Amino acid sequence: VQLQAFGGGLVQAGGSLRLSCAASGRTFSRYTMGWFRQAPGREREFVAAIDWTGGRTYYADSVKGRFTISRDNAKNTVYLRMNSLIPEDTAVYYCAATLNTGAISSLRVYDDWGQGTQVTVSS
Repeated sequence: VQLQAFGGGLVQAGGSLRLSCAASGRTFSRYTMGWFRQAPGREREFVAAIDWTGGRTYYADSVKGRFTISRDNAKNTVYLRMNSLIPEDTAVYYCAATLNTGAISSLRVYDDWGQGTQVTVSS
């Protein structure tokens, strides 16, 4: 599946953004979808994931309660709503897809990646 992430930008601390990831292909609904991020000088890290039904979601502790992942299988799109943003959220955000159902916080299980979208949170 091919992925394209968009929706990033510059926002002040405390603000909100919604990222979108559009997928091509008719089998999008079979994939577990994840969001990851990578800040300068740091390794790419897990942010959130959602199973193929949309019924199960998973979050990194650092974003729990502030970020919400969702998906619309009819539109082949997964979203990441980010509220109460802090400067530490500044990073390039990537969406990813996997047919695996386990270890979904691990980068290694994801087969397809989008190009990334920059999120910058100013203090």
